[in-house]
Amino acid sequence: MVLGAYLLVLPFIWTEIAAKSQYPPCDLHMFESNVDNCLSDFNRSMETEGYQAGCPWPGVKGIYNNLKICVDDWAKVSWCQGQGSLIDKIFLKVHQKYFRQCGQVQDPPLVTVVMLIAPVVIATLLMPALCVKLAPSDTSL
Repeated sequence: MVLGAYLLVLPFIWTEIAAKSQYPPCDLHMFESNVDNCLSDFNRSMETEGYQAGCPWPGVKGIYNNLKICVDDWAKVSWCQGQGSLIDKIFLKVHQKYFRQCGQVQDPPLVTVVMLIAPVVIATLLMPALCVKLAPSDTSL
């Protein structure tokens, strides 16, 4: 009898616990204002590193990681952590501004190309002469 009463009350207890464990809504104003501070620190650091000269990636990895930690921390504090598109938009803008040239492949200098191709061309041109010299000459015919 007591077990039956507990089983009847159990769904009401679970729904009350579920209602209490809901997260507060994302505080977008707090998130954006604090992330602006993170971005301004990042922008200042990138200016001192001289990001304009090609792809700055290896030299600014620590600065980038600090930005990621700062943005992730403010996403947790402002309850915007599950809002992945907010964080994605921030980093998309950062990548478009600072890391645009990192994915571009550049051709090697002409001297390098010539040094790679020349031995193959020379060997191809000299091969018939080498074969003629090494072939036995049959003058008895």
